[in-house]
This record gives sequence, C-alpha cells and structure tokens, in this order.
Amino acid sequence: MNWTIFATLGLLILSNIVMTFAWYGHLKLQQMGVTAHWPLIAVIVFSWAIAFFEYSLMVPANRLGFAGNGGPFSLMQLKVLQEVITLTVFTFFVRIFFNNEQLHWNHFISFALLIVAVYFAFMETD
Repeated sequence: MNWTIFATLGLLILSNIVMTFAWYGHLKLQQMGVTAHWPLIAVIVFSWAIAFFEYSLMVPANRLGFAGNGGPFSLMQLKVLQEVITLTVFTFFVRIFFNNEQLHWNHFISFALLIVAVYFAFMETD
C-alpha cells in the first residue's frame, strides 16, 4: 500500500483533532471557568491561534493526498474522508470532554450512512 495513504490519513486525523479543540475546546474551558469571563473577541483569537496549527496539518494532507499532485485520492474522496474523520474525532471528543452529551440511535444511523457515503465516494464509475 502506498505510504501517502497513511500519511494523508494521519495528517487528516491530527488536523481534525486540533480543529475540534479550536472549535469546541473553548466551550469546555468556559465550563471549567477558564474563559468564562473572556470577551468573545478573545475567545475567537484564542481559537484562531489553535486553528493555525490545524491548517499546518490540513494543507499538507490535502497536497500530499490529492491525485493532481500524485496522491492516491480525488478531491471528492479527500473531502468525504475529511468529513468522516471530523465526525469521528468529534464523537470521541464529546464522549471524553462533555459527559452529559448522549449518543442516540439516530446518531448511529447517521454514522452508518456516512460509511455508505464513503463507499460511494470510492466506488469506481468507469
């Protein structure tokens, strides 16, 4: 198997972990009282600073994985992979940091449909 597949997937996973903290970590910090009294602009700048590191991982993942650059994935495949990774990372994040959030049957059906989406994204059409 091509090493770029693993490198692309690894970078996508890492970038999504960082991005999840940028998007939702401030909510946990607010619950803990760390950022509870920060003005919104400070929270935005804080999250933006974290997002810089996400971009530092996501951009190389897309460049490395894109078929137009010799990678193994089409642009559509990269996007579908990124979305599935995002929701998977988010689910773990919520279960670890926000214990009051519950997973329900409709969430599992949504995840199953995402797996079907990945199948169709990678299906040969020629």
